[in-house]
Amino acid sequence: RDNSDSDRDSRRRHKRRRDNSDSDRDSRRRHKRRRDNSDSDSDRESRRRHKRRRRGSSDSNSDRESRRRRRRDERATDEPSGGAAAAEPVKKLDDAEKAKLLTSRTGGAYIPPAKLKLLQEQINDKSSEAYQRLTWEALKKSLNGLINKVNVANISFIVREVFRENLVRGRGLFARSLMKAQSSSPSFTHVYAALVSIINSKMPQVGEFILRRLILQFRRSYRRNDKTLCATSARFIGHLVNQAVVHEIVALQMLTLLLEHPTDDSLEIAVAFMKECGAKLTEVCPRGVIGLFDRLRDILHQAQVEKRVQYMIEVMFAIRKDKFKEHPAVIEDLDLVEEEDQVTHMMDLEDTFDPESIIDVFKFDPKYTENEESYKAIREEIIGGSSSEEDESGEDESDDDDDDENPQSEKVDIHDMTDTNMVAFRRVVYLTIMSSLSFEECAHKFMKMDIKPGFEKGLCDMVLECCSVERSYLKFYGQLVERLCQLNKVYQEGYVEIFREQYDTIHRLETNKLRNVAKIFSWLLYKDAIPWTVLQSIRLSEDDTTSSSRIFVKVLFQELSEYMGLPKFNARLKDPFLSPYFEGIMPRDNPRDTRFAINFFTMIGLGGLTDDLREHLKNAPRQIMSRNI
Repeated sequence: RDNSDSDRDSRRRHKRRRDNSDSDRDSRRRHKRRRDNSDSDSDRESRRRHKRRRRGSSDSNSDRESRRRRRRDERATDEPSGGAAAAEPVKKLDDAEKAKLLTSRTGGAYIPPAKLKLLQEQINDKSSEAYQRLTWEALKKSLNGLINKVNVANISFIVREVFRENLVRGRGLFARSLMKAQSSSPSFTHVYAALVSIINSKMPQVGEFILRRLILQFRRSYRRNDKTLCATSARFIGHLVNQAVVHEIVALQMLTLLLEHPTDDSLEIAVAFMKECGAKLTEVCPRGVIGLFDRLRDILHQAQVEKRVQYMIEVMFAIRKDKFKEHPAVIEDLDLVEEEDQVTHMMDLEDTFDPESIIDVFKFDPKYTENEESYKAIREEIIGGSSSEEDESGEDESDDDDDDENPQSEKVDIHDMTDTNMVAFRRVVYLTIMSSLSFEECAHKFMKMDIKPGFEKGLCDMVLECCSVERSYLKFYGQLVERLCQLNKVYQEGYVEIFREQYDTIHRLETNKLRNVAKIFSWLLYKDAIPWTVLQSIRLSEDDTTSSSRIFVKVLFQELSEYMGLPKFNARLKDPFLSPYFEGIMPRDNPRDTRFAINFFTMIGLGGLTDDLREHLKNAPRQIMSRNI
């Protein structure tokens, strides 16, 4: 019975526990339903608020649109009939506003086109300061816009538009805009350099002015450690070297300055600069490039710079090994100036330049009208006037040509009496000689040059002059002249004529020049590059020779004896065919001259050449007596 009671109690407890769990489950269910109901209410309330807000915004938009329509209707009713108010373009400016616009230094501030046109129409005096200020601002905006638009495709059109502007008056504006555009877009540097090259070929003073400012900017940025500006300036100068606007000596000086005390930044600028103009420098000055790369190799071996810079130097050596295939000097589309039209400026990096900063700002010009007319004449000479004028003049000329023929339309030959072309040609010859490593390379370059007829003599003179100014005779010049004479008979005839001229004016040469000239001609005679008949210009006598001519003959014959040997040289002088041309050297008509020649050759160590002369002098009295008898 006790067991049954205990079981009953346990069943009761279990039942109470089960009832409690059911009540908890029901309470949880009720709580969940209550929570769901509250969430649905909040969501419902939020949707209601959003709907009310959307209705309010649509109402406000509709009210705003209705207000706009109402204002337009009111303006339409207020306007007078005929639309007179709409037809009036711009209201007239009062005197105060006009004076403010005309006399203030706007510094490039924007003036609306309508106001600008109105101001120009209200000015009657074209030489007044107000009108000059307006044209100055227009010139500034035009040049800046043209420079910003230039690219490879349209450069031929842009350069004509640039020439239409007054570059003499606005050269400061042009230089400033160009340098600013280049520093902002370094990837277009080759385009800007081509633009400067074209302008420099027609107006060299503008090209020189831009170059002076670039050199000043490079020097200033180098002193201030401004890496970005220094790199962009060097890049611009490098492309100007490629376009032959500036001589390569400036590039070599810049590289020497950057590598003198190398730092990470200076080496980075130097490597970037070499990439731009390395191909051109290798072509015109290979010796200088070899020295620069030797310096880079020393810096690389010292390993005192960052790994990044060392890698850049190694890449530079790889580019040089590929002969700058990926970095050409000038791309084909930008090679727009003929070689004979190029004007190369010779400058020094250490020269003192005047930046002429005053021409960057407006300044009243009392001779404005005259200067504009003079530039108009220059512009017509360069580009032939404006396109409209060209069309009209073309139509008029075609009508005139149809009506009658002009007998003065024949070609007129213009002769340059100032020798400007010859001076430029001699400079090219000099630079070619100085940049050649061997005489074969130099002769090959001369053969590739487009030498105009009549300029061959100038080339011969320049080669001989370069040889004469050397401290000692270089075999390079003798071999070069020998190769030229063998390639073209014109050069051989030129040196025959030069030999006569040099011997006639030998007293004008210094001793060192005299020796070099005698040695180069002795080499040409030894190699038979020029005929031995040229020796007929020499006459050995006390009256016909001077101290200079005797030194010339002495060096000439001593070198020939050294090259040929005394027996062969003596046989050549006794050649029956050439002996008539050697009568001046071996005189037999006068015993006094014969004795002088014998003594001269004996004194210079060539007495073996005088055996025939001694025999002739020995038999001369008998011959004279036989003639008298």
